[in-house]
Amino acid sequence: MKMLCRVLGVSRGGFYAFLRRQERAPDPEHEEQIEWVQDLAEASDHIDGSRRMAESLQKLGYRVGRHQARRLMREAGVWVRYRRRYRVTTNSKHGQPVFENRLQCQFAVEAPDQVYAGDITSVWTAQGWLYLAVVIDLYARKVVGWSMGRRLNSALVCDALQMALWRRRPPKGQLVHHSDRGLQYASRAFRKRLDAHGIAGSMSRKGNCWDNAVVERFFGSLKSERIHWRSDQTREEARADIVDYITMFYNGRRLHSYLGYQSPDAFERNGRLANAA
Repeated sequence: MKMLCRVLGVSRGGFYAFLRRQERAPDPEHEEQIEWVQDLAEASDHIDGSRRMAESLQKLGYRVGRHQARRLMREAGVWVRYRRRYRVTTNSKHGQPVFENRLQCQFAVEAPDQVYAGDITSVWTAQGWLYLAVVIDLYARKVVGWSMGRRLNSALVCDALQMALWRRRPPKGQLVHHSDRGLQYASRAFRKRLDAHGIAGSMSRKGNCWDNAVVERFFGSLKSERIHWRSDQTREEARADIVDYITMFYNGRRLHSYLGYQSPDAFERNGRLANAA
């Protein structure tokens, strides 16, 4: 047996474990879990790792931990999308005034429409760069406003904020908008937009991406889970794909560990008590 294991390139313990698995009677629940893992991976567009997979299986009534979920994913032949590095779009070398950092990395918010965070990223298409500005409500990590265009200018961020205000109608005087120190957010046009709606501005410390980590994380998810798998799109196709990702998947279906493995839409409806019930 020792010689056979050496020829096969496996340990004796691993070989005997293989034999035990072969002798074990079929387990209907195990086979059912494998099928669920395949279905859940497909439903999440292959973005759920073992932690989210375990949470999803637990909600279906299975007592599965992260390590068991990883084994099930391996058995099911499930693959997961990975992240790539992205292009920096922030230009903080300007003479415009900047806001103080009111947020100070305190991303936990007790109610909707208290703190919005905004940022810009670039998306490569077959026709060149497409720029995307978003506004995220930190309460439920929900994307509430966005704008896209060929030019990286102040109109891009103004339009994203205007969309958020139109959709949400937050009361004047209670909202803080946080961003990096980019020229677009420091522009006179954007500052006038904040003043007109009674919004307090807040900006990250210079060169500190962690001060706007929630939006950075969203951009990472968007690119690794959707954009990098559609590299041959036109600008209009990319626009439609991004809107679909935000409205149909990210806000409506994507599970967030911070939200107790609920989607932003579900968290807004149910709050933090849903996961404890």
